This record gives sequence, structure tokens and C-alpha cells, in this order.
Amino acid sequence: MTFVDILAFQQTILLVAAVMVCYVGVAAAWAMRRNDAAGVRSALRSGAIPVGSVGAIATILAVWGEVAWPLPGSYNILFTDVYTLFGLTLVVLAISMATSAKLQFAGLFGLVSGGVTIAYGWAGYAQGMTKDPLETFLLYGAFGLAGILAFPATFMVDHYLAHPESSIYVAKVKAPRATGVGRRASFGASRAVQPVVPVTPSSEASATIQTPPKFRLPKYIGGMLVAFLVSMGLAALAALLYLNTTLPAHLAYAP
Repeated sequence: MTFVDILAFQQTILLVAAVMVCYVGVAAAWAMRRNDAAGVRSALRSGAIPVGSVGAIATILAVWGEVAWPLPGSYNILFTDVYTLFGLTLVVLAISMATSAKLQFAGLFGLVSGGVTIAYGWAGYAQGMTKDPLETFLLYGAFGLAGILAFPATFMVDHYLAHPESSIYVAKVKAPRATGVGRRASFGASRAVQPVVPVTPSSEASATIQTPPKFRLPKYIGGMLVAFLVSMGLAALAALLYLNTTLPAHLAYAP
């Protein structure tokens, strides 16, 4: 079998997947911030096809790499094992997004895969199994952290979609206070010339609420989503930096 070096292309898939998942996450989080459950579902369904396509390509390449062992040395096991988990995680996530199934089970898949990925990265770094052990560990660590944080993030999204009315805070709007000038004028004026206006409950309510209520996510939900998105952004940056070290040699010394 002719040797085919697809390592750079596989790293490109890592970058594309990280950017896609991060973009879908930002769209869903922004819809949650506006208390738009339909917008969250739309963002997930719309992102299912590109995420699933990238995951399917990654899974096919990973399974082929596991069987054919195209790369010499330790890259065969160190890279293709976790790449298979990476592709399968994306496929499971995409199916959950497309079918409106609970995302937390895909997040649980990512949690386990993320832990395994970090373990592989640390082993590769400690044993010097690559030419760039530190960069490899940072790449594996970033994607592993994103996989671990995927579980609580998807759990929060499931909770919001199941109970959107109970997953938000309603900002309280206080009644406007009288100014100092108004208070002084009311005390200085004669009671005989002041009109008597009866106050009804409806007029009190209209005077109290001047603006429509604003919705905002609880801090624990927003913080978890932000942590996941930041980890995915770091994973995309790590994939880009790793690709930058591999691509020149890949193009200059093609088989």
C-alpha cells in the first residue's frame, strides 16, 4: 500500500470542528440569553449537518488509520485512538442536535473521551513520543478539557429547553422615586389647592412598572456555557498552532 500522509488534513479537521462547535455554542447561548427556546433549537438543528459531516469524515479517517497504520512510529496509536473518539463524539452530538434528543448523553460521551484524550496527551509528552511533545500535549489538553466541560454545558442546555420559564431571572423594576424638588414643592404647597386624585390598584401597578421585564440567565448556567466556549476557542487555537508546525513540512516533502 502506498504511504499517504493525511496528518495535516486530520489536523485541519480538528480546527474546522472546533470552530463549528464553538459557533453553534455561541448561537445557542445568545438565544438562551434572550430567552428564545425556539432559537436554541434552531441553532442546534442548523449546526447538526456540518458538525455531523466533519465527525463522519474524522471517524472514517480514524478507523482507516487504526487498520492501515499509515504513520510510522508512535503516531499510529497516540493519534488515531483519540481521533476515533473525537469523530464519534461529533457524530453522536450531531445526531442529538438533529433529532432534538437530550444533549447530555453526547456530553457524557465527550466527558469520557476528554479524560482519555488528556491521558494520551500526558503519556505522549512524558515519554517524548512526538517531535513536538509540548505542542501535542497542549492540543490534547485543550480538546480534552472541552470534552469534559461539554457534559455540564449540554446538561444546562437540556435543563433550559425542558424548563425555559424556570431557568431565568426576571429583573425587578423599581418605581421611580420623587425628586428633591418635587418633595419640597409638595410640602410647601397649601393643602387647599392640591387636587385629590384617588389611587386605584391598577394605577399603582402602572406607576410601578415603567419598562418591560428583562430576562437573564442564572450565573451558574451562563458561567458554565462561557467556560465551555472558551475551552473550545482554546482548542481551535491549539489546533491552528499545531497545524502551523506540521503544514510546511507536509507540503514541502509530500510522498
